[in-house]
Amino acid sequence: LCITEHERILQEIESTDTACVGPTLRSIYDDQPNAHKRFMEKLDARIRNHDREIEKMCNFHHQGFVDAITELLKVRADAEKLMGQVTDTNRRLQDAGREVTAQTEEVIRCRVQQRNMATTVEKLQLCIPVLEMYSKLKEQLESKRVSQYRFCQIMAENLPRLREEIKDISMSDLKDFLESIRKHSDKVGETAMRQAQQHRTFNSAVAKQASMGHYIKPVYSLNERTHAHTPNGLLMDDDTGDDEADEEGDRETFENYYRKQRKKQARLVLQPQANMGYGFPVNRLFDLLFEVRDQYNETLLKKWALVFREIFELDNYSPIPVETEDEYKLVVSRFPFHDAEIEKQDFPKKLPMSQSVPQIYTQVKEFIYASLKFSESLHRSSTEIDDMLRKSTNLLLTRTLSSCLQNLIKKPHIGLTELVQIIINTTHLEQACRYLEEFITNITNVSPETVHTTRLYGLSTFKDARHAAEGEIYTKLNQKIDEFIQLADYEWGMAESDGRASGYLMDLINFLRSTFQVFTHLPGKVAQTACMSACKHLSTSLMQMLLDTELKQISMGAIQQFNLDVIQCELFASSEPVPGFQGDTLQLAFIDLRQLLDLFMVWDWSTYLADYGQPTSKYLRVNPATALALLEKMKDTSKKNNIFSQFRKNDRDKQKLIETVVKQLRSLVNGMSS
Repeated sequence: LCITEHERILQEIESTDTACVGPTLRSIYDDQPNAHKRFMEKLDARIRNHDREIEKMCNFHHQGFVDAITELLKVRADAEKLMGQVTDTNRRLQDAGREVTAQTEEVIRCRVQQRNMATTVEKLQLCIPVLEMYSKLKEQLESKRVSQYRFCQIMAENLPRLREEIKDISMSDLKDFLESIRKHSDKVGETAMRQAQQHRTFNSAVAKQASMGHYIKPVYSLNERTHAHTPNGLLMDDDTGDDEADEEGDRETFENYYRKQRKKQARLVLQPQANMGYGFPVNRLFDLLFEVRDQYNETLLKKWALVFREIFELDNYSPIPVETEDEYKLVVSRFPFHDAEIEKQDFPKKLPMSQSVPQIYTQVKEFIYASLKFSESLHRSSTEIDDMLRKSTNLLLTRTLSSCLQNLIKKPHIGLTELVQIIINTTHLEQACRYLEEFITNITNVSPETVHTTRLYGLSTFKDARHAAEGEIYTKLNQKIDEFIQLADYEWGMAESDGRASGYLMDLINFLRSTFQVFTHLPGKVAQTACMSACKHLSTSLMQMLLDTELKQISMGAIQQFNLDVIQCELFASSEPVPGFQGDTLQLAFIDLRQLLDLFMVWDWSTYLADYGQPTSKYLRVNPATALALLEKMKDTSKKNNIFSQFRKNDRDKQKLIETVVKQLRSLVNGMSS
């Protein structure tokens, strides 16, 4: 009977999860005084039996293993030979294909030439009748025998009318051209000024030659041309015909029209003050000038957008190193920076903003100067010029610079360090806006206390950019956390935990520590918000991993391993990675996970069910649906591992307890849904 009992115990140990071996071994000591020694003898015999079976199996498969290795060695030589043949064949194919490719390209060129030649021959054949008729007509004209043909009279009647139609169409095209050329007026003006300079240089050279007594007679003169009349009234030219004279005259007409139009425009621009003095209305002219000013500002904005983009691309997004006092004075002369603590530091030292901040500030001042140059020529009052400059600067800040900052923040290569530096840069640029207002006041001599003075909107611009950068920091932090979470490789059916936290989680915590050290330069609320957001996202991701629908079974060992990881998260939160949190505020991000894991680790279902719904409940943050989902996964694992659980009283009681708790949790969930 004892031997049979020992056999049963051995079979139970072999088929049972190692986490539940304790009660089985305890039953050995509870039976008889010498049961332990007899059980150990039986266990040694079972081990020797298994060793013999393993040895038989190894002997049985050894020859097959040796044969397989031998075949692999034989195949390796053939594989190397085949590889060499394939490489040689590929090389010969490449060499042969290269010649075929060259010949194919030559054939394609020949085909194109043949097609072009055939097309040309076809078109020339269509032109042959016209050329023959033209040749006959030319012979008749030379012999002056065309007067008797009726087509000659028709041509003489229709050609002037056709010329007038062509002239009208050309004049219409010229007017359209004059209207559309405004889009290219800057390039036209540049070309005109260059040609005028060349013409002035040429005229001075001609005048110098004339003063020296050299005069060159024109080669061509309209007055020296001879004409002849045909009997039917057609005018014939001894050189090229009177048609060319008409064409020259039409060209002169168009040139005169163009010059007159440009002169009218110049007079309108150059004489507004005279017209105002005589009492003529010039409001439309000034409206035109203001429209030109708006277009000029748009051109300036486009130009400075390229300048800002180039500055941002070349920036290294790191604090400005200052080695000597001269370098410090150079930076301060370009940008109004004042910090008493940094000024007290010894050289070398670093300024908090990056090199793009002084460059941006300088370029904004250059834009104000460029806008001022145009506004001064409008002959407006100082107050109006001041208002124009402030409005133009507002457009530069709120539209151009803001757009460049938003695009910069969204670029994929901008990391967390760069985003932190961008926030610092925008803070300093925001503080410098009042110096820009003083700069405009100094160059326009308009007091800022004037009632209608426009204020700069740089504060809102840089605040919006800073908020966008902060949001991008939160997003990139969460994305980085997700990348670490994807590396998690839990063995959900493990019997017991490894006794230490998972490697991926320790790497994640080290990354967060180093990242939050960079955040020390940020405003306190930004760093705290980023830290709290990261901890909440980490807690949510871990909870989702635990409750994933694709995860069907979880063992108690996996729960213990998961608990070790959550403990590391709580230790990280309690270490105050970012200063400023009160008490255990940061640890509350993991409170849901902590209460859920405590419930399963302690197996305290009676307390949870008894205190459910009470504000003082120990497991107040544990949702019944969450607990039910996790318990069902453990229930399935228990059924799978404990094959003989129905034969052991403890396992039967545990299984009944799980089923009872599952029923009560389902009733709670149904009650919540109803």
